[in-house]
Order: sequence, then C-alpha cells, then structure tokens
Amino acid sequence: MSCERCSGLSGSRETAAAVDAPPARAADADRAPVPPPRPAPRNGPDTRNGPPAGRRDAYFDNAKYLAIVLVAVGHAWEPLRSDSRTVTALYTFVYAFHMPAFIIVSGYFSRGFDASPARVKRLVTGVVVPYVVFEVAYTLFTRWSDHAPDREISLLDPLYLTWFLAALFIWRLTTPIWRLLRWPLPVALAVAVLASLTPSIGSDLDLQRALQFLPYFVLGLCLRPEHFSLLRRWSVRLWAVPVALCALAVAYWSVPHLGYRWFFHRDSAEQLGVPAWYGPVMTLAVFGCSLVLVACFLAWVPGRRTWFTTLGAGTLYGYLLHGFVAQSAKPAHWYDPAWMHGPLGAVTATLVAAVTVTLLCTPPVRRVFRFVMEPRMEWAFRAREGQAVQDGRRNAAGVLSGNR
Repeated sequence: MSCERCSGLSGSRETAAAVDAPPARAADADRAPVPPPRPAPRNGPDTRNGPPAGRRDAYFDNAKYLAIVLVAVGHAWEPLRSDSRTVTALYTFVYAFHMPAFIIVSGYFSRGFDASPARVKRLVTGVVVPYVVFEVAYTLFTRWSDHAPDREISLLDPLYLTWFLAALFIWRLTTPIWRLLRWPLPVALAVAVLASLTPSIGSDLDLQRALQFLPYFVLGLCLRPEHFSLLRRWSVRLWAVPVALCALAVAYWSVPHLGYRWFFHRDSAEQLGVPAWYGPVMTLAVFGCSLVLVACFLAWVPGRRTWFTTLGAGTLYGYLLHGFVAQSAKPAHWYDPAWMHGPLGAVTATLVAAVTVTLLCTPPVRRVFRFVMEPRMEWAFRAREGQAVQDGRRNAAGVLSGNR
C-alpha cells in the first residue's frame, strides 16, 4: 500500500479537560444549596455529570476502541477496493463516519480548553511532540516501503496518519474563538464551504482537510452529556439499524457514480474534477450524511464495561503504530496471492487488521512507547509552572487515551 503525503484517514488523541465551567469559589459553595441527585436514565449510561473523579468513562473508551478498529480495517481494505464492489461499498460506508466520530468526540472533550499554561503545555506534549516524532519516523520508514529514498522530511507537509495531529493542534488553539461565537456551527460550515471552493489553500499542515473537517470539531464543542444520553435511548438504537442498512445500500449503489473521495475532505471541488458549485452542495450533503451515521454508530456503542474497554485508553498507540504495519504490506507482498483478492482475502485482511490494532492498544505496548506518546517533559518548561502542569495532567481528558 503506497503512502502519499496527506493520505489516509484516521483518528488521534485529544487531551483537553472535559469541563464546561470553572469550579465555584469556596465562599460561594458554602452558601449554595446542594441540588438533589438526579435519577439515572432508564436507557444507557448516565453521562450527564460524567464518571466519578479518577474513573474513566466506559462509554467513550468503548467508542474510541471500536472506531480505531474501523480505522485499521479501512486501511487494510485499501488494496482490495479495485477488486470488489462490496469491499469498496464497505470502505465508503466506514469512511463516511469513523473520522467524523473521532473529531466530534475530540471537540466534546475540548470544551474546557482555555489556553491556560497547563492546557497549552499538555497540547505540546500530547500532540506536537508525537506529531514531530512520527512525521520523521514515517518519512524514514516510507523511504523504504514506498521505494522513495529521496522523500524529504517536512514538518509542514503531514505524511500519512500525522495529518490528524496537525489538524487537532489547529482546532484546539482556536477553541476559545468557537466558544465565544454566538453561532459557531454555521460559521464553521461556512469556512468548510469556502475551503471546498479554494484549490489554492495548499498542503501546509494539510489545511484544506483541517478546514473541511472543522464543523465536526465545532459540533463536538457544542454538545453536552445529555445529547449522548439521548443517543442511548432504545428508540434511537432501533432506528439506527435500518438507517445504517439503507446507508450501506446507497454506498453500494454509489461506487461507480460518486466515489468515496468526498469523505476524505482532502481536495477542493476543482481538484476533484467537478464544477465549483459541487463544493458547497457536497460539503453540506456529506456533513448531514456523516452526522446521521455517527449517531447510528454512537447509539450502538456499549455503555457498560466490556473486555475491550481498557483498550480505549491506548487507541493513540494503536493509531500511530498500526500505520507501520499497513505500510509494510506492499514490500512484504502480503496482497500478492490471488486468493487475497477474493472474499476470503477480504475477511482475512479484516481479521488481521482488527487483531493487530487491538494488540497495539494493550498495556505492554503502551508502557514501551509512553515516552514518545505521553512524554512528561517537565524539564522543558519553567519550574514555577511545574505544579500547573501536574494539575493539568491530573485533570486532562483524552479523546483516544485520556480520562474525562
């Protein structure tokens, strides 16, 4: 599988605290009446107030793990798309919602980002450092896997999976602006529409994709815990089944007609070879389609603890590391046997990808690579801010690897 700059879609980690407002002052707290506890909803987990301090939210850990499995499976299907309309339809279906789901949850957990020193330093250690390390690592690795010995290392031109870290950095820094606006989502959609009309944006930090995916992040900023509780109602879960099946049928029909590149959000309308007016129409249509499928996906995510819940804390590791396995497929000739391009090959690729990314999310792998993924780096910051960094770490919440 060839690796081009700014190619591939996947998820990444988020590290903001999931809080909406600062705590009340002690003097005010003594006088304020204590509200009575609210009963838990009858359907799904009670996510209105979040889990108790120090505990992870099983629902979001489950969502992150299932989404990262879909990311790895999607990459495993890429070499098989030209051989099967069914595989291409499944690929289109998955790409319609797995990336938007990651970004929406990223925005949801970024609601408390206030550009304070602790938050900014956590952004540097949790996003910027992994971006630099893996941008260099993927460039060096793909010089071999893609037979491109002259490929340059460029921190401004994200390679393969690293685009999401660059976009996440931009989105997080602009979070205070979106929190300030009266109508943030319509403004973000307008930005995405304009981006689809502007082929001259260029590839620096993959800004085209960052702008076109921006509405999903801003939507996450606007969500509240009760919105996720609504998705857990049985009526929503039941409706999600026929809706998803209809979407899969549409994806199968669209294979020879529309293609899946619109879901990458990587190019403008002109770069996709269509009239400019397609850009605004498809941006809004894809946004609506993706939101429906994200709702279906989140509706069926288990709210209880399962065997894979603990793996949700390590999905950043599975995301960034599985790319090396995927990029090894071409030089290792894994897809060369004829049977790999039939139904048995598609099933095999799916299972291998799911097992591989699962193993890469396990605690032993996390212990080995924690120095890169979650570096402490107190030495790099002013000593007087040391306590603030510690407080930020204790209170931080990750989309792929942190607590709420």
